[in-house]
Amino acid sequence: MTYATAPDGTRIAYQLRGEGAPLVLLAGQANNHHWWDAVRADFHPARSTLTLDYRGTGDSDKPDTPHSTELFARDVIAVLDELGIDRADVYGTSMGGRVAQQLAARHPHRVGALVLGCTSPGGPHSVERGNDVRRALAQPQPGAARQALLELMYTPRWLADHPGPHHTLGDPGMPAHSWRHHLAASDRHNAWDLLPGISAPTLVVHGTGDLLNPAANAPLLADRIPGARLHLIPGARHAYFEECRTHAGPLVLDFLTTASHRP
Repeated sequence: MTYATAPDGTRIAYQLRGEGAPLVLLAGQANNHHWWDAVRADFHPARSTLTLDYRGTGDSDKPDTPHSTELFARDVIAVLDELGIDRADVYGTSMGGRVAQQLAARHPHRVGALVLGCTSPGGPHSVERGNDVRRALAQPQPGAARQALLELMYTPRWLADHPGPHHTLGDPGMPAHSWRHHLAASDRHNAWDLLPGISAPTLVVHGTGDLLNPAANAPLLADRIPGARLHLIPGARHAYFEECRTHAGPLVLDFLTTASHRP
């Protein structure tokens, strides 16, 4: 296992795969790098991919201290510094998209192009999930809550053909304090005032059937970030990047290629 050390001494596990210019892939809340297992090889014909285990997940340290999306972004910088990577493209989905916003806004010289998937700006300007979704995820029976999350991530038709295992439902090895810190970090995220300062070429991607993080957040991001492009995938749910991989992967690679040739 390879590690970088964050400024506060926390060890952050990371995984570098493939050859070529690096693409940082950032997972969703309370998930480790396995979030990307089903699709990361799709990028390898053109890129190397760099993932990490957020603090509190996977093989990274799990300190019982407050987390934030800004702190997660600093952990990414620690990994880039460890590898000697001055600048990389960044693709963040769900909470990873929130971390990516912090990266691009606060460390603009380290981010080439930016892709924000199934995410939101956070704070009072974002569109929150409905109460029915909250109730479904809060069911006391673990099996019922897990099934509700599965159906928010994927369409029933896709699930019928893909029984699993599914790597987007949270890191089962996380201690309870890490779950709480991840939830608080995502809930406290508010990048609204930072978004107009993002200078990286940006693509915003979202499935129109996403109820976990409502699709209405996508145009908010695209309108707030200068020059950002918006692409909606009809009917796709939260894990569009996996279920719609034959559409989403080439879309992202084409955008990154175009962005790299911009003057």
